[in-house]
Parts: sequence; structure tokens; C-alpha cells
Amino acid sequence: MSLPALETTPIPGLVVVRLDRRDDDRGFFKENWQREKMLAIGLPDFGPVQNNVSFNADRGVTRGIHTEPWDKFVSLATGRIFGAWVDMREGESFGATFTLEMDTSVAVFVPRGVGNSYQTLEDATSYTYLVNEHWRPGIAYPALALDDPSAAIAWPIPLAEAIISEKDQNNPTLDPATAIAPKKTLVVGALGQLGRALHGAYPGADRVDLIEGEGVTALDLTDAEAVAAWPWHEYAVVLNAAAYTAVDAAETAEGRIAAWGANAIGPATLARLAREHHFTLVHVSSEYVFDGTAPLDPGHTEDEPLSPLGVYAQSKAAGDIAVGLAPRHYLLRTSWVIGDGKNFVRTMQSLADKGVSPSVVEDQVGRLTFTDELVRAIRHLLDREAPYGTYNLSNGGPAMSWREIAQAVFERSGRSADDVSGTTTAAYAEGVLAQGNPFAPRPLNSAMSLEKIRSTGFEPEDAMVALDRYLA
Repeated sequence: MSLPALETTPIPGLVVVRLDRRDDDRGFFKENWQREKMLAIGLPDFGPVQNNVSFNADRGVTRGIHTEPWDKFVSLATGRIFGAWVDMREGESFGATFTLEMDTSVAVFVPRGVGNSYQTLEDATSYTYLVNEHWRPGIAYPALALDDPSAAIAWPIPLAEAIISEKDQNNPTLDPATAIAPKKTLVVGALGQLGRALHGAYPGADRVDLIEGEGVTALDLTDAEAVAAWPWHEYAVVLNAAAYTAVDAAETAEGRIAAWGANAIGPATLARLAREHHFTLVHVSSEYVFDGTAPLDPGHTEDEPLSPLGVYAQSKAAGDIAVGLAPRHYLLRTSWVIGDGKNFVRTMQSLADKGVSPSVVEDQVGRLTFTDELVRAIRHLLDREAPYGTYNLSNGGPAMSWREIAQAVFERSGRSADDVSGTTTAAYAEGVLAQGNPFAPRPLNSAMSLEKIRSTGFEPEDAMVALDRYLA
């Protein structure tokens, strides 16, 4: 059978689908919902979970106008209907209307927040609809009067002659004060460097972390009961900035458990919830999922096989695999994150101010990623509706060693670059282990190719330009 045809309407997201109905002397056959073909013509992959059938014995039955908290795909099994839709969502299209007479060859996709109503034009009419959330008792959602003057729907059968429930006869008129807000954004790991930066970009977002803070609610993603009680259906986007980043401590018995909880179990839980509740999951990972043996040019690429070295790296790699199972996901692999809080740049700045001349490893090479650049990339991918998947993200410019970055900080702090001496990772590790402390293996090359995210129209800012602004 051929592809159905899609037609847009004055209501954003509300589309008409002309189905390929095959008729003969026995009756007709149609593919009422064929996911692959529907996606091919531009319908969203809305993930239906429930199929309902409304049988109407008499001509003139009129239901609605109901604004339900889910997407739905409406079509007919028998008969004809007159459909009427009113946009009840906040925004410029609030109050926009669309009407259409439908038979068994026509379907309509109705996005969440659009009020819908159906009037049967024949006896024994059955319409069927797929929805992407299970019906739950006690759900309340806005309704609109069938004779609302601003909607001014021209019903084929006058409402005075129609069959209407008592409840639908008493629905209110259109009121901008009751417009339906879009689904929300949630920041997970809101108290960390990246979480704080995300709050600046998404000030209206809900925020959670392991502990409570100002405006931050406690939520442990490894606590099944707490996760089950959280209203995940309220969110369109979940930004996961939570991570266990104590690379060396992850090598201890206690740290191993904490690292796997935050870096693997948490993302796996969010990926499962993203599948169930249809939100977009944005997850931030690390170049530590690679062993650092890639050529410096172009560096690690998104499709490179995972090769984590230590416990922290292994837990991050496990999280990456889990996030990849979410239908709508952006996985950003980043390196050497610098933001609001304790970090390498602030440490070097403090040492420079105190007159200390440190020894810094010079055989680990990569690029800094400032949290404001990471936030800018996240906003870019979401706003552009870039293809879902994995993207490398760091600031731009040449790859540098930790020593070269420390020297850059010293020079900007009024010290000489020569005040920073070099050492090797092996020598540094030997000193740490000699003191009885754990030491995790590091990838020597943390540089990543940035070509994939550039292909979406995003140009990373040079790391040294960002460093100047950060230190200023």
C-alpha cells in the first residue's frame, strides 16, 4: 500500500492524514496506523500505549470540546463525523480553530493541549483513537463550550437538535487565563557546576539533586519508590547534569558503588522513564569512555567503540549505553569541565596568587569545556531540533596539555609560564599511590572531534577566549 498523505492545519501540530483505503465489493481495507509510514510523512513518533473505541448509536451525538493531556490519533472504523478542534495552549495560536468532515479514509493527529470534539453524521458511527498515555481515574482537564462564540464552530447538526451529555452542556467559554502551559523542563543534578549553569539558562525549570537546596528538591534516582512517586509525565525535557566525578575515589569500594549509582543506574532509570513518558533526555557524559589512544587529529569520534579504563570511566560508558536506548535523546560527551565551583582553573589561579610554582602533567592532552559553552550547545540542539544521538562537545581551539593550560592561567594571573613545571602521568600517579591514595588510569588523549556538532550549525568558542572571560 502507498504512503498516506499529510496536510497541515491552522493549529500547529494538528495534521490531517489521508489514508490509503482500498475498496471492493466486499467492503474496504486500510492500514489505519502503520508507524513506519506515518513517520515517513512527518508524524511525530508519539508512542501510543492505549487504543480506545467510541461507538455512537445515533446521528447527532456530539462530544467535547475536551482538552486532554496526551497526544491522540483519531480515525473512523464506520460512519462519518464532523470534527472540530480548538487550540487551548499558551501562545500565539491560542483560540485557533479547525473543522473537518471525516470518513473512514481520514485520520487526524491531535497534539496535547488542543481541544477536540466530534459530531456523528450517521447512525452507528465508531471512531477510534490511539493515545500515548494511559487513562487514569481522577484526571481533570479543561473543556470548552460547544457553542463558544469566539470559536464559532458551524456544527452541521444544530446543537439544539444534537445529543449532548449534561456535562458537555455546561462547559465554560474560552478564557486565556486557563490556557494550557507547555510541559516543563527538569534539571537533575542541579547543585553541581553544570546544574547551576543550566538554572541560569532555564530559570523556570524544576530542579532536583540528591540533597535539598534553595529551590532544589531532593530526589535519588536509585530510590525506586521516590522515582515512582515523581510526576514524570509533566516534563517535555529532562536535563541530566548529575554525575559522580571523583575519578580516583571511584576506585575504592565505597566510591565504586556511588559511581555506578550516579553514572549508570541514574541514566538507565531516566532512559526508561523517557520511553514511558515521551520526554527528551539530555545527558552529559565524558571523554573518559575512551582509552585515549585515538589520533590527536581528529581526536575521538562519536562512533568510536567504547574503551573505558577505570571504574569511573566504566560507569560512564554504561550510562551512555543506557541513554542510547531512549527514543529522544541527546548525549553530549564532554571533557575537562570548568564552571562555578572548585575546578582546575580556579586551583591554578589560587596557586598563582599564592606564589606557588606547581608541577603539572604534560602528557595528557585535551580541551577545556566551560559550562556556559555546554549549556549553549544543549540549547542549540534542543532549539534547532537537531537529529537525536551522541555529540562531542568542548570549547574549540587547539588541544592543550594540562601544563599548557596551567601556564595560560599563570600568565593571565601575572606570573610567568616558566613557573609551571612539567611531569608525567606515571610520575604523578606514583606520588599519589605512595601516599596510600587511590589513583585511576587516565586517557592521555582527551581531544574529541567536533565536526558532528558543527554540522548542526554550532561553532564552539575557542577555549582561550572563554578562559579570558572566565578569569576576568
